[in-house]
Amino acid sequence: MDNTITEPSLIHYIPIVTTILSAIFCGVLLNRYRIKGTGTHLLWWAAGIFCYGVGTALEASITLWGNSAALNKAWYIAGAIFGGYPLAQGTVYLLMKRRTANILSAISLPVILVVSILVVMSPTDYEQLLSHKPGGAALGWQGVRLCTPLINIYAVIFLIGGAAYSAVRYAKDRATGHLASGNTLIAIGAILPGIGGSMAKAGIVEALYVGEFLGLIFIWAGYGYCVQWRKSNQVVASATQSRECVAGIAQPTPAVGTVESSAR
Repeated sequence: MDNTITEPSLIHYIPIVTTILSAIFCGVLLNRYRIKGTGTHLLWWAAGIFCYGVGTALEASITLWGNSAALNKAWYIAGAIFGGYPLAQGTVYLLMKRRTANILSAISLPVILVVSILVVMSPTDYEQLLSHKPGGAALGWQGVRLCTPLINIYAVIFLIGGAAYSAVRYAKDRATGHLASGNTLIAIGAILPGIGGSMAKAGIVEALYVGEFLGLIFIWAGYGYCVQWRKSNQVVASATQSRECVAGIAQPTPAVGTVESSAR
């Protein structure tokens, strides 16, 4: 275990800010669910942002007050395993038939839980356990880490890929410019923590802190763009008595994976 303790700099306090913002954003999503009275996808997204905040809270604790085997494993589960999966699953429940979404949950959720249990059961390599930096290298069963790319691919397909595709699609129509902008921001926000995580594996864990903070900001901004667009078009639709369709105007149903429907 690396017992070298350095004086924390401003960048090491970023996870605290990210945790606070995550708590607020989670509350926004839950309030949206309360107002609508329905929307399983909102609960999944709220769970995803909650896990996001738990991960950054653990990072803050480890960085500022010291690491332990238990804290390091909890961080790995909240961040590497549950970091993107609930957000992706929320998109699945929003855009697919309930039966299809349930099938995907029945397949993917047990895998997530099994991998999490393996992380808990894994012995700790204390020579790789850094005193003030979280990291997956401390897991004694390094084979467990091979499962996380599969989980991340799932998130990429339904969250990042769908948002990017929708951004391109809606950019073709000036009337849906806010949806294009919102999806672009969400796609960027979902990518940034992954970039930071890759740099963290190379020992630059501070890049993960910055990536997570900026990623949350971009995702929240994208969500806000989409919500505002729908509210504006609801007003126009009410005034003109136009029929209500997806996002408030007459247009095709979004493709699977698009995140613009977070405004719903």
